[in-house]
Amino acid sequence: MAGCSWGYGPKNGPDHWHELGFPIAKEGTRQSPIEIKNAEAKFDQNLKPLDLSYDPTSSKSICNTGTTVQVDFDDCTDRSVLTGGPLCGKYRLRQLHFHWGACDTHGSEHVIDGKTFAGELHLVHWNAEKYCEFNEALKAPDGLAVIAVLLKVCETNQALQKIVCSLECLKSKGAKTDFKDFSACSLLPSCLQYWTYPGSLTTPPLCECVIWLVLKEPINVGADQLANFRKLEFGPCEPMQNNYRPPQASKCREIRKNFE
Repeated sequence: MAGCSWGYGPKNGPDHWHELGFPIAKEGTRQSPIEIKNAEAKFDQNLKPLDLSYDPTSSKSICNTGTTVQVDFDDCTDRSVLTGGPLCGKYRLRQLHFHWGACDTHGSEHVIDGKTFAGELHLVHWNAEKYCEFNEALKAPDGLAVIAVLLKVCETNQALQKIVCSLECLKSKGAKTDFKDFSACSLLPSCLQYWTYPGSLTTPPLCECVIWLVLKEPINVGADQLANFRKLEFGPCEPMQNNYRPPQASKCREIRKNFE
């Protein structure tokens, strides 16, 4: 498969990533996502609440990366940061992106007690207190903190609508437009209880650098809103659907939670 770039198709999808220059996909010891079994997760009273301080003016642009739709934020300073939880220090918000399925029954990356969701939102932060730049953080076991929010098809989510309205001009890979004054906090559920475990990026290069924070409470998304995500394209005449990685082996990793 020399010369083939990674993706989500039958020849370059997650089952083939180890053949496409990313052996960690098979050899790694803390790959993500995983299935979370709540009864087996350990309640840890020392886990702090999540503390998010997001500045809406830090949002910059939205783009079709060829594998997802992504909102980028200004992470040169501590304008939008995550602290608390199991984290030491401040983690800066760098980007958020989505994963979704071809229909409403699947699309999430994490699975909760055997249940899949229609999609999953990831808010990606990096440890700017300990590392000088994002690429340095990618090499460290505590380099990134990613909040995962599960998407449940229900009524229209007004907080998502600004993103949905931008999708029409992002159909093609590489398409990009300004995306200013967006509050990432508006996408979060009212309850921020979470599971946490050490893991990896869920897309190549699959670096094992992520402290995962999977929120217990999903957010709603309208069926029509999700349908608009599916109109995006990986490439010409290739609908962007099923852009998620299946659960990986937990390999005896401890999953903790801050709720009983």
